[in-house]
Amino acid sequence: MENINLVETFSEFKEYKDIDRETMMAILEQVFRHMLTKKYGTDENFDIIVNIDRGDLEIWRFREIVEDGQVEDENTQIAYSEAIKIEPDFEIGEEVSEEIKMNDFGRREILTIRQNLTSKILEYEKDSIYKKYQERIGEIATGEVYQIWKKEILVKDDEEIELILPKSEQIPADFFHKGNTVRAVVSKVEMRNNNPLIILSRTSPVFLERLFEQEVPEVYDGLITVKNIVRVPGERAKIAVESYDDRIDPVGACVGMNGSRIHGIVRELKNESIDVINYTTNTALYIQRALSPAKVSSIKLDEENKKAEVYLKPEQVSLAIGKGGHNIRLAGRLTGFEIDVYREEEYDSEDVALEEFSDEIDGWIIDVFKQIGCNTAKSVLSKGEKELLDLTDLEEETINEVLRILKSEFEEH
Repeated sequence: MENINLVETFSEFKEYKDIDRETMMAILEQVFRHMLTKKYGTDENFDIIVNIDRGDLEIWRFREIVEDGQVEDENTQIAYSEAIKIEPDFEIGEEVSEEIKMNDFGRREILTIRQNLTSKILEYEKDSIYKKYQERIGEIATGEVYQIWKKEILVKDDEEIELILPKSEQIPADFFHKGNTVRAVVSKVEMRNNNPLIILSRTSPVFLERLFEQEVPEVYDGLITVKNIVRVPGERAKIAVESYDDRIDPVGACVGMNGSRIHGIVRELKNESIDVINYTTNTALYIQRALSPAKVSSIKLDEENKKAEVYLKPEQVSLAIGKGGHNIRLAGRLTGFEIDVYREEEYDSEDVALEEFSDEIDGWIIDVFKQIGCNTAKSVLSKGEKELLDLTDLEEETINEVLRILKSEFEEH
């Protein structure tokens, strides 16, 4: 077996795996040095010359010439009578260099070299992929759907590197076919069973932030700062933005003329409704903006306990709460305050506060109704079963039981 065969084998890997020249030479030398150490006990008196362009490899061993009968280590020393067979002019004390041929290695050793070579290249490739994507955490990756499973899909990037998009990291309305192009943010990279595992996400707030950086030059350039993002993937998102340049309207720049900039983001997120608001350190104003599109009448703040009582006209309450309660929950997450919504209406002497029913209705259920702006019995009854189902996560049976209890209160009177 000739030197060139091994180098050509390595070159095939090099072309396929795109290993750089220096790394290729280092791996090849490392593999052979390991074999030399195993065969001769040391590799210190060997030189390995790799010529990638020519496609060959040379191994030279250096030994000291000693008197006949004085050889203590055949690997590092050579008898004078043997040395002059190589070159008649040699003298004792000089150094002899001779080339080690592949034929000097046995078939088993050659096979081991090949196996080690393959192993080292695969190891390098895995480590290279891990490091590459470790540096790309938080960046958008684009790939092609290669395989679809029940709990995840396999995506391959333009270098055929495998990426995983779990079902839990997909927008509920996402539906992919093999061959589709998919964009997602790199959320996590880890080694599992000595293989790099690259996890993508389309539900992460970071994905939305990166999309804004791509669509809005002012965000990419740092002229507009994204202060916070909260999402219910596929349903609604709120993003607070700020500009230190008074000449730039951060909300207008993010939305674009007639929504031109934000439309592309909305389409990518499967029609997720996106509210862009101006960030402010004025807490009351921040909460008011966060509850958009509802118009707030007044706010009472408890800064210490991070609670806010928000009063709105009756027709604004449903807007503040939003479909499925998404709007008020996102506003709370965006501002860091627990927000309770109250109707701004005249006092009804015949109405009864929900707390009065605490002996019949669990406290946590009363809290759910208060979160959607229903603080009294009549405010709950005015909505009816269907609307309450839409606005809360309560079971139909629970809502019907609450309605029965509240109705009986007024029937008794």
